[in-house]
Amino acid sequence: MSNFFKLTTLFIIISIRSYAQNNFTLSPDSAKFVTSDIDNFWKAFDDFEKDSTVNNFGTKYIAIGSAGVKGFTENRIQSAEHLYAVVKKHKADYVKVRPNTLRIKEKEKQCRSTFYAFKYLYPKAKFPPVYFVVGAYNSGGTSNSAGLIIGAEKQTDIDGLPYIVAHELIHFQQTWPSNEPTLLQQSILEGSADFIGGLISGSNINAEANNYGNKHEEQLCREFIEKMDKTEYNDWLYGTSKKDDRPNDLGYWMGYRITAAYYKKATDKKQAIDDILNVKDYHDFLKKSGCLDKYLH
Repeated sequence: MSNFFKLTTLFIIISIRSYAQNNFTLSPDSAKFVTSDIDNFWKAFDDFEKDSTVNNFGTKYIAIGSAGVKGFTENRIQSAEHLYAVVKKHKADYVKVRPNTLRIKEKEKQCRSTFYAFKYLYPKAKFPPVYFVVGAYNSGGTSNSAGLIIGAEKQTDIDGLPYIVAHELIHFQQTWPSNEPTLLQQSILEGSADFIGGLISGSNINAEANNYGNKHEEQLCREFIEKMDKTEYNDWLYGTSKKDDRPNDLGYWMGYRITAAYYKKATDKKQAIDDILNVKDYHDFLKKSGCLDKYLH
């Protein structure tokens, strides 16, 4: 795992620990969906198209942006200069995705429906604002103390947007480890966000990792057990070494399997959701799931 991703992970963990200090609404009806940053970006982009020698992304986008833009700037947008350089390099990609970004507001009703479903499963849920911003083509979404932040330019299929929002909503509720997560911990955090996100949205977009994982289950389970207590994520989360044909993010697949097995065994499903969101002992959680028993003995 690169130092960049390790630092990014630690940044996210520090941000998430501060969530409890915010008084976000307990009502799905009151959650805000903010798309004004998308409009601001395209105004700056139109200026760029008229005169590409001038960088207006600082004054006309970042400086006047919402808390979502500010939250997305660190580690993602980085700076007006970086965004300007990315836009120059990937101008055709931005032009291609523009119509999709302008349709994102159409998905608010479906996104909010996932909030209603989550409220039923987890009555203690808090519903922060959801910010849709345009970034530097390096992140589809995240969550921090400001709320949920979705990278609009990465949404090539807006029909999958309710699932992306649901996934980040789960991350927002989770209790995170106090130190840098091990592969086991991070996989359960990501996989459980996929699992509960799927329950409340009715979909899952990690088909490639799921299909590959299911086809290579025995080999991957044995490899995972050997690496699960380390903080090296390569070949499992956020990147691969290219040692074989595996896709990115098999850790999501593994964490999903563990979480799904735990949930299936639970008699009280609402308590199971609470347990999944607030794991205290990840090895105990794995043991209770029974998911890898065949490979642990």
